Amino acid sequence: MTQKSQAPGTMPKAHRLEREQLLPGTPAEVFPFFADARNLEALTPSFLGFRILTPLPIEMREGTLIDYSLSLFGVPVRWKTRISAWEPGVRFVDEQLSGPYALWRHTHSFERRGDTTLMRDVVDYREPFGPLGTIAHHLFVARTVERIFDYRREAVDRLLRRAA
Repeated sequence: MTQKSQAPGTMPKAHRLEREQLLPGTPAEVFPFFADARNLEALTPSFLGFRILTPLPIEMREGTLIDYSLSLFGVPVRWKTRISAWEPGVRFVDEQLSGPYALWRHTHSFERRGDTTLMRDVVDYREPFGPLGTIAHHLFVARTVERIFDYRREAVDRLLRRAA
């Protein structure tokens, strides 16, 4: 994860988390797993108390809105995202419309590597509250986001290898 510098008095720049994972199966075979919103809860650590509020099943496509509830550091939070890009087998992007971040844009991309798929998660995010958000980033937010994506990596590996 990288943090970019900023000029005094300007809005903090977004932070970026990037992860790659080699998955069994082609993009056409693994993409449906990620396209199924029901799998989000299994990919999210239990300490977040994450629940999808939008009635299931959810038709995933560009423009789809999804509501969630979760708990961040014991504080209940509502989160709404929109699928802003949808290219089955290639990539999709979810962006926060309302929730705990000033910016949250998560790009999921899938690239064929022989009989496997290189999946990339790229998350651009920024905390609210200007300088206080920057302090929170250094104290605990960066570690929490990394912990969430560490769990996600393990869960994806476990669930997709079991299905393969």
